Amino acid sequence: MSQHRVWVYGDNVNTDVIFPGKYTYTLQGTDTLAAHALEDLDPSFAANVQPGDVIVAGRNWGCGSSREQAVTALKYAGVTVLIADSFSGLYFRNCINQGLLPVVLPGFHRQVRTGDVIEIDLEAGIVATEMVALAMPPLPPSVRAILDAGGLLPMLQRRFVDESARDDDSVAV
Repeated sequence: MSQHRVWVYGDNVNTDVIFPGKYTYTLQGTDTLAAHALEDLDPSFAANVQPGDVIVAGRNWGCGSSREQAVTALKYAGVTVLIADSFSGLYFRNCINQGLLPVVLPGFHRQVRTGDVIEIDLEAGIVATEMVALAMPPLPPSVRAILDAGGLLPMLQRRFVDESARDDDSVAV
């Protein structure tokens, strides 16, 4: 099990407060995007988040627009897992595509506070506090493969490189 510090937020946190829309087309680069993560919801977040931190939230995390910067800003800031009662469908899929693990655990945000440390065992599918251990819903193998590769693009790049190498090996010279 690995330990993770948590940041706890409420219901209906939309993509405009996860990553401000005013920066969508003007900012680039991992550090720049990370510096503006959650600035309209929690101005202390970007300056204090640490690699491996986890966001725990209520219902409908990531509602609003489908902009992927609302996922990548958190990933670049060091967030590795998002746990929520529920996610916007587009946001959930953007998390997977960007290699950020979304976990649906209804009510978990009421069991932890910002700054608490939780343990996560991805292999066993367990999220634990000092008081309770909960099973994470299993992910299909195809989704797990995307997350294990670090996102959809890295998975496809590896797949095409592997296929290209196989094709090269089968060509008679």
